[in-house]
Amino acid sequence: MIELWRGEMVESVHAGHAVICDASGAVVDSWGDADAPIYPRSSAKMIQALPLLESGAGAELTPQHLALACASHQGAAIHTDAVARWLADMGLGESDLRCGAHDPYDSDSRDTLVRAGDAPCQLHNNCSGKHAGFLMLNRHLRGGAEYVEADHPVQRAVLEAFEAVTGETAPGYGIDGCSAPNFITTVTGLARAMAAFAAASDSGDARARAMVRLREAMMLHPELVAGEGRACTELMRAMGQQAAIKTGAEAVFVAILPQQRLGIALKIVDGGTRASEAAIAALLIRAGVLDAGHPAAQARLGGPIHNRRGLLTGYLRAAPGFPG
Repeated sequence: MIELWRGEMVESVHAGHAVICDASGAVVDSWGDADAPIYPRSSAKMIQALPLLESGAGAELTPQHLALACASHQGAAIHTDAVARWLADMGLGESDLRCGAHDPYDSDSRDTLVRAGDAPCQLHNNCSGKHAGFLMLNRHLRGGAEYVEADHPVQRAVLEAFEAVTGETAPGYGIDGCSAPNFITTVTGLARAMAAFAAASDSGDARARAMVRLREAMMLHPELVAGEGRACTELMRAMGQQAAIKTGAEAVFVAILPQQRLGIALKIVDGGTRASEAAIAALLIRAGVLDAGHPAAQARLGGPIHNRRGLLTGYLRAAPGFPG
């Protein structure tokens, strides 16, 4: 799918799978193995948030809350403060989360912790917004504290939604970095789910209305979905609310295109993030929602690569035939 050129030679290549589905769930285009089973990782956060809204538990949530529920955020103050307020409004705190702690990806937040001699907490976890949503759903379901266990009512609700929107029975799951189950689907199943989000309307059932709220929240608040310098944030800004996109660990990427009523999913086999960002940019350009010349697109695909002296060294490009 993606080639790295240095000088006049291809230095590295990235293989992968990608699928585009329409509103009916049918495959309209594909590359690689459309039936490859994958862990969607964080690209499935919109699906994981569906029970929060379908149940009515999140009826009063703002678009900012919903963007955080779908986020893999940087751990900047804009993210951690908002999640902390959300938890406090529920009468809960950081200790109720089950996502674990890691250093914030945001350099200012990380430096602040280092200078203060403080350790990161679970609010800094990129998935803390998703877990706040899980806790809100758990309060509604009156489940136990260990809401990330696969047989917990929260995760059973997630699995039901996941299998319904992918149109596939999940053959199993792995434990994600944030400790929640991550259910297996195919690249086609994931694209089918994104197409369902794209085709959903406010006149539909509870699930469709939930899909509309989640995709709109992501497009309205790209800064909460990821953060400054991140592909999700910068590319959504560049597209001017024409698409909601979401990355996942190990080089998964999805896109929801409401105007075209299309869903896109891709997986780079070697797990390389630079390639998944380049590949989703190529597909968004092909779909007509991203300008190839926009700086955010150029930073991921086709723009020149310079070394530390500013000398041109190469390019990251789509391979011949992709996306066609």
